[in-house]
Amino acid sequence: MPSDQSQTAPAQLLRRLGLVHAVLYGLGVTIGAGIYVLVGVAAGRSGMHAPLAFALAAIVMGLSAGSFAELGTRMPVSASEAAYVERAFHRRWLSLATGLLVIITAVISASTISSGSAGYLQTFLPFDRVWIIAAVVSLMGLVSCLATIHSVTFAGLMTLIEVAGLVLIVGAGVWNGTGLLTRLPEIWPGGDLGGWLGVASTTMIAVFAFIGFEHLVNVAEEMKAPRRTLPAALFLTLGLTAVIYGLVVWVSIIAVPPSELAASNAPLAMVFERLTGWPPSSLSVIAIVATLNGVIVHMIMIARVIYGLAQQGNLPRVLGRVSRRTGTPLVATGIGVTLILFFSTALPLEGLAKLTSQGTLVLFAVVNLALIRIKWRESTPPPEVFICPMWIPYAGLAASLLLLVFDSLPLS
Repeated sequence: MPSDQSQTAPAQLLRRLGLVHAVLYGLGVTIGAGIYVLVGVAAGRSGMHAPLAFALAAIVMGLSAGSFAELGTRMPVSASEAAYVERAFHRRWLSLATGLLVIITAVISASTISSGSAGYLQTFLPFDRVWIIAAVVSLMGLVSCLATIHSVTFAGLMTLIEVAGLVLIVGAGVWNGTGLLTRLPEIWPGGDLGGWLGVASTTMIAVFAFIGFEHLVNVAEEMKAPRRTLPAALFLTLGLTAVIYGLVVWVSIIAVPPSELAASNAPLAMVFERLTGWPPSSLSVIAIVATLNGVIVHMIMIARVIYGLAQQGNLPRVLGRVSRRTGTPLVATGIGVTLILFFSTALPLEGLAKLTSQGTLVLFAVVNLALIRIKWRESTPPPEVFICPMWIPYAGLAASLLLLVFDSLPLS
């Protein structure tokens, strides 16, 4: 009987995420606390040319986004990077290593965010840091156990609040500033070699503010019509992030001289106070929302990668079980939450945090290389798949390796 089969067949992830949910998820995992610090770094390195550097950084990241879009529409599954490597190289150990690298970098990133949230929350709550971290991770873990449509909707609302804080700064700049349009020509360095060198240096830093969009491929298995939704979500996430970053940076360097921004430990708070007259602590509430949102979206992604690796046979099958009630991988989620709790409370993260960007760049290089190998082996691409030109993964591979070398060098 069909009803009997439905009762005995294993539960699967549900395809319920549309384009709006996907983009909100992408923005939530991409836009983070980094922009609050990078404004000062960008102003110090390239002055009035800083918005140009963020535009170039978005283009550089767009190369790898093209590769992720094609591979994601070829294989819209969880643990996507591991699946790409398996398809390209047919090496189970390499596929498992790729999936574990995704998990490790995401756990370190989520743990760093969780630890950072405690600092903001301690300004309002008189509790020990460890207890605050434990409460944050546990509560966000419960949210990530909900049906994906509900947890992503919750994260999406927090993303809107997070973005609204940046939009507030832009709006205040538009309201108070008269030089936003008249000084636009200053963005272009023209024939100034020093200006272009500053832009190049800033671009290398700015690319790390865009890392995160690639996590969209790991929820492709839960998207409606992923072959249409995923590419649109990837490029919309990058484009909207670039516009937001560019406007925030431009408003900031118009409102506050670049030299002051570069010398400040909290440059965006300084801009906020200068434009609105409100105390910088007002941004703490938005920062709390941003960090909590970062924890949730990472938990969702980590659980999907663990689930996907189990489905691919790289991890024990029990980790790939899906709850019939929520349609989410509860066992995998529990493991992700436990790892984040352990890393954020028991291990020093200072030396590990830098490894997240380096690990991500390694993954970018591997994904681009996988697409190159897949495209070389086939005479005709499959139908109904997003196809990017062959030069895209080559350029993405070169950019990823260059950035990896740069990120490994000590900054002056």
